[in-house]
Amino acid sequence: QVRLVESGGGLVQTGGSLTLSCAVSVVTFTTDTMGWFRRAPGKEREFVAAIEWSAGTTYYGDSVKGRFTISRDSAKNTVFLQMNSLKPEDTARYYCAAGSKYITVTTSTSYVYWGQGTQVTVSS
Repeated sequence: QVRLVESGGGLVQTGGSLTLSCAVSVVTFTTDTMGWFRRAPGKEREFVAAIEWSAGTTYYGDSVKGRFTISRDSAKNTVFLQMNSLKPEDTARYYCAAGSKYITVTTSTSYVYWGQGTQVTVSS
């Protein structure tokens, strides 16, 4: 059974940095694509970033390009989201998700497995 466990959220000031982690219980063809999404109160779920385990190809949402970096550690079955230059509008609950290869990475319904999320709050 696939489990995703996020960690690393917290409170940070504008301009600060945080690194989120997503530990994956098992990496198989059903978890070849790993994504991060976020949801702020009153807003739709938003695509943040994604990475392919096998190829290492990365994808980013427009609002985080140049500030966030997604990476993976295959030895630890863990995906990271390094977030720099954080802004108050980055405040949200961040979710890790897993899906098969060749999915539409920006669409949340493409992903099969989801974590419980971790809260990120950026103070102004």
